[in-house]
Amino acid sequence: MHVVVMGAGVIGTTAAWYLLQNGHQVTVIDRQHASAQETSFANGGQISACHATPWANKGTPGQILKWLGREEAPLLIRMRFDPQLFAWGLRFLANCTDKRAQVNLEKALRVATYSRDCLRALRGQLDLQYDHSERGILHICRDDGEMAAVARATQQMQELGLGRKLVSTQECYEIEPALRQSTAPIVGGSYTPDDESGDARKFTEQLTDHCRAHGADFKFNTTIDRLIHDNGKITAVQTNQGQIKADAFLVCLGSYSPLLVRPLGIDLPIYPCKGYSISIDTTGYDGAPLTALIDDSVKMVYSRLGEQLRVAGTAELDGYNLRMSPRRNQLIVDKALELFPNCGDRSSIAFWSGLRPVTPDSAPILGGTKYGNLFLNTGHGTLGWTMSCGSAKAIADVISNRTPDIPLTGLGIERFKRALL
Repeated sequence: MHVVVMGAGVIGTTAAWYLLQNGHQVTVIDRQHASAQETSFANGGQISACHATPWANKGTPGQILKWLGREEAPLLIRMRFDPQLFAWGLRFLANCTDKRAQVNLEKALRVATYSRDCLRALRGQLDLQYDHSERGILHICRDDGEMAAVARATQQMQELGLGRKLVSTQECYEIEPALRQSTAPIVGGSYTPDDESGDARKFTEQLTDHCRAHGADFKFNTTIDRLIHDNGKITAVQTNQGQIKADAFLVCLGSYSPLLVRPLGIDLPIYPCKGYSISIDTTGYDGAPLTALIDDSVKMVYSRLGEQLRVAGTAELDGYNLRMSPRRNQLIVDKALELFPNCGDRSSIAFWSGLRPVTPDSAPILGGTKYGNLFLNTGHGTLGWTMSCGSAKAIADVISNRTPDIPLTGLGIERFKRALL
């Protein structure tokens, strides 16, 4: 078949690769000048399968109330009239129960752990070099309350068969010696040796080259206007460069996916969640970490990407607005330098923001739609890099009428009661 993939981030590009491997002709459309120029450009860099914990749990509403109105809050909601956010928020609250959290955790882990295996296989097959590290991820805690929460999460992951263990303060220092310079208290944490980190943009750029070498056509600087349909099937994509016809169509547009399919009567409960990151040049400095870290007290992650230290975090619900808050930028800088005061050049820090496509249950949307040849691979939230290869391989198998390696139960659009199907 000829398959059109809409979106050339890490989600769309990995899907293009696996579709090519299944024998299809592939065209990829993206409005940017190259692949990985939006949400995949400067994300946190972590393949954190053992930390695929849903946002929605019984403690989340209380945290949100505590953070309301605080510009430096880890999760900030910009209060304004926003029907999309209101509808999404009601669905999110419905998932804030122990029962739903357990179901949603299983779904996220199913995709995340499969995806990590797919990434390793793909890296070996193509010899991809993207500053990846296999040193694991260290989750640090600043107080006893955090440590107790991490202990519960660690036990839960262990019961599900994942390699996660509690570590003491001293063990944190042994895993990452740069923490010895920290001015922040560290009471312990957890460690997942099987998790990884790496530069999603470099990975996507290299995979784009491999896709092209295998015959994929990437149409950059091409804006998608609408999908044309007839008799229950999509017939073409209308772009600013004309129509592109195909046999099947795959939506990998992240936060912008709902805007494309809404005119077709498909309601995707995805909301754009803005995240921030900074990149610090570590050249000539000896205080930057080599191990990827999570600091959940401020919802921040750290990844060493070659000579750069990537620090990403915070969550901001403000529609499709990419404007960065100077105070929130400074918060990330301050917290990074608190942990690693000698990590790099403070005068040339690069700032970035991107929109994560978050679903109410923190699981991606994978599968078909009421249109027989229109498929979805979107809504990965903060775990797009983590879930990219696995969700791509699974949806490529669905499009190819093959049985995916993992069951996609509970991952389709039909799980949302208000979906207009």
